[in-house]
Amino acid sequence: MALLLLLVTLASCAATPQDLARKMFTFPEATNTGHVKLLTTKQDLSAVTVCLRSFTDLRRGHPVFSLATSLASNDFLIFKLDASDLFDLWARDKKAEFALQGYKLNTWNAICSTWDATSGLIQLWVNGKPSSRKFVSSGSNIIGPMSIVLGQDSYGGGFDINQSFIGMISDVHMWDYTMSSCEIQNYSDELSFTLGNVLNWNALDFQITGRVLIEDKQRIC
Repeated sequence: MALLLLLVTLASCAATPQDLARKMFTFPEATNTGHVKLLTTKQDLSAVTVCLRSFTDLRRGHPVFSLATSLASNDFLIFKLDASDLFDLWARDKKAEFALQGYKLNTWNAICSTWDATSGLIQLWVNGKPSSRKFVSSGSNIIGPMSIVLGQDSYGGGFDINQSFIGMISDVHMWDYTMSSCEIQNYSDELSFTLGNVLNWNALDFQITGRVLIEDKQRIC
């Protein structure tokens, strides 16, 4: 495996968006500092779809994807609970719980979530399997500069080592609309899909802080 980047203590900015196709972020240790901040110019979202792939053996609670603003620390959060195959999804600081999605440890899981401000409905997909659609919050958009973080869960720092992510994350995309179930299935099956228009793994603008590595994505041969 080719090691492309190791940043130990100080934050570093990508000068221009990078194509991370066939790459992954590796979070190798529990820490209250290490994280990746994903940058976007969007400041008003009436709907959200997020998809990514995650590999971990963690049995405790940890964030999968965290979006915060100054108005809501959990404006859009995918959080894996310590109980087996149990997730909390948050939008606008309101949450719903989801279970029995076929999530497994020590393998790549394709995780997607959608939320719409008009209906207030949120939904989870794990490896292409959809959950029930549940109400969390409606009537207000996600507005303002966004702090989007992988590896930790907090707005503006103050991270908790006991909630830090350990493992690998890849193929992060985010859209400003709710994707169809067919496109989410295509993403999960690694078929052709529309690349994210808020976050695009193939042209990603990001900052790394702490011991986070960019490596070639591991595949089963």
